[in-house]
Amino acid sequence: MPETMNICVCTALSLVPLTAMPPRSVSCPSNFVKIEALASLSTSYTSPKVVVTRERGKNGSLIDALATHGIDCLELPLIHHARTPDFDKLSSILNRTAFDWIIITSPEAGVVFLDAWKAAGTPKVRVGVVGAGTARVFGKVVPTLNPSLEVAFTPSKATGRVLAAELPNYGNMGSTVLYPASAKASNEIEEGLAKRGFEVTRLNTYTTAPVSHVDQMVLEQALIAPVIALASPSAARAWVGLTREQQRWDNAAACIGETTALAAKKLRIRNVYFPADPGLDG
Repeated sequence: MPETMNICVCTALSLVPLTAMPPRSVSCPSNFVKIEALASLSTSYTSPKVVVTRERGKNGSLIDALATHGIDCLELPLIHHARTPDFDKLSSILNRTAFDWIIITSPEAGVVFLDAWKAAGTPKVRVGVVGAGTARVFGKVVPTLNPSLEVAFTPSKATGRVLAAELPNYGNMGSTVLYPASAKASNEIEEGLAKRGFEVTRLNTYTTAPVSHVDQMVLEQALIAPVIALASPSAARAWVGLTREQQRWDNAAACIGETTALAAKKLRIRNVYFPADPGLDG
């Protein structure tokens, strides 16, 4: 018989099911994370409990965070990143043009930007980041290069929509913004900023693609894990591509934020959860 499996992690935030409330109105009713995976599972559960799916080598923070709560993880990288021709343009643009803002909306976009910024000779820049996870990428370099790089803005909620609505506009005729982004990212940010009078230059500096090979033994373990953690719409698409023929998979997808959760729901993943405040802590 189908069972309800509860995994509770003490934290200040709460995961909420996507179907439980409108996507723009999310509350935090308790001080713990509760994932209810309704699925036809056996009565005996073995480790791992959560499958982590970011690019290989970038799952450590989540694995460590869950381990502190006694939750074992299985690493199954579903995506990889590749730089695009726009990456080569980024350092030259930083060399010749000063912008009021550099907008960074993911840790990978931050890593790519920092490589180009260093190649450009570390010019003075003011950076706005979408959330704490992205800010941590800059925290690793700011102590040594603080005079040149200022992380000056984080929105009240870690989404592109809120960032576009809240970014300070310092220019009389509109602030200038450089937006180094994933080629897969939507136009939500530049369209939102343009409506407020910003002049936005977007460069698609990298892209995300599914991995070309997945170890079948690891995949079999992942299919019986109660929860899969998805950190991007690309990861959600890759998971659905792998499991499309696996009719028995109907467990929980814990998404990093609302954008990924909505993508997962559109892909017909049934039990979708996301934190009220996007990010690793959620």
